[in-house]
Amino acid sequence: MSDDLPPDVSALSIAILGGTGDQGRGLAYRFARAGHHVLIGSRDSSRGVSAAAELAQLPGADLGRITGGGNASVSQDADLVIVAVPYDGHAVTVQAVRDAVAGKIVVDCVNPLGFDKQGPYPLRVPEGSAASQAAALLPDSRVVAAFHHVSAVLLADPNVETVDTDVMVLGDDRGATDLVIALATRIPGMRGVYAGRLRNAGQVEALTANLIAINRRYKAHAGIRVTDIPAVLSNG
Repeated sequence: MSDDLPPDVSALSIAILGGTGDQGRGLAYRFARAGHHVLIGSRDSSRGVSAAAELAQLPGADLGRITGGGNASVSQDADLVIVAVPYDGHAVTVQAVRDAVAGKIVVDCVNPLGFDKQGPYPLRVPEGSAASQAAALLPDSRVVAAFHHVSAVLLADPNVETVDTDVMVLGDDRGATDLVIALATRIPGMRGVYAGRLRNAGQVEALTANLIAINRRYKAHAGIRVTDIPAVLSNG
């Protein structure tokens, strides 16, 4: 465990690709409430602009903190990029912003899941995980896996003050994982936990299927808590 102080991420601007979807909108709202400039991305720039305007009406957010546009333009303008698109559009979306995200941290929170009458199940990804697929497509970026198990319902609810969950953060770049761990703590109640190298992201993504099954069975918005670790964390 590192003894270094966590990085100051308070001024970080964050682009969210897939910010028009449930998970992306929820993360955008929470980071805007935390004081970040959030840029909502979409394949259709007008949808990104519309989603930003809608989010700006929610308590704690305003047009000064949330703007929107096309995926490439918001990726170019932001300090850090979060990919929160459906898995079936993941590779195409990531490939399209390759130049715009060169040299930047890209946080992948995509869960490759299928659904049938028996419920959710993990899909096989040739690279081992969506995050590893992103890393293969973005050789000039620092890819981190995180924010897979956070309830979109809780994130988007203005009446929920704290989102009590741990975020498992995986990556091969220590500086990048430390920064994303610090970013997770910007959302009240949330804690970032270093959970290994990017090659271990597959089982973290797949665990989402279990959480969905839990939530359906118990009509809940379950998350993850990791026990017996210090309150202040960095990656080890």
